[in-house]
Amino acid sequence: MKDSLISNLGIKIESIDDGEVTASMPVSEKTMRPGGILHGGASLALAETIAGLGSILIIDATEYDARGIQVTANHVGGMTEGTVLATAKIVHQGKQTHIWNVDITNKEGKLISTARVTNMIIKKND
Repeated sequence: MKDSLISNLGIKIESIDDGEVTASMPVSEKTMRPGGILHGGASLALAETIAGLGSILIIDATEYDARGIQVTANHVGGMTEGTVLATAKIVHQGKQTHIWNVDITNKEGKLISTARVTNMIIKKND
C-alpha cells in the first residue's frame, strides 16, 4: 500500500479477522476539508479501502480481483483532531458481489460515519 492514496492518508490496518477488517486513520491536514474537520471523502476512502481488502482476503486473489462498485455513507459526526477507527464487516458474500458495512468511530466509540460498500468480484485478465 506504499506510495498510494492509502499511505498518503495514513491508513493503517489494525486487525484482520474472518469477515472483518479494522483500520485507523489520523485526522490531519491530509484528511481534513477546509474549515478543519474530517473530510467525508477521506472517510469514504477509508471505508472502501478496508472493505476491498476484506474481499481480497476471502477470494482466490490469484484468479480474481475485487473492485468497489458502490460506496454510500452517512456522516453523522465530525472530528477536528485525533484518529478515527473503522471496522468493516461483511454482510453478503456472493460469488459476484460482496457487501460490507463499515462504521467509523472516534476512540471513545462515537459514530462519525457509517458506510455500505459493494465490491464486484471479477476474474483477472491474463
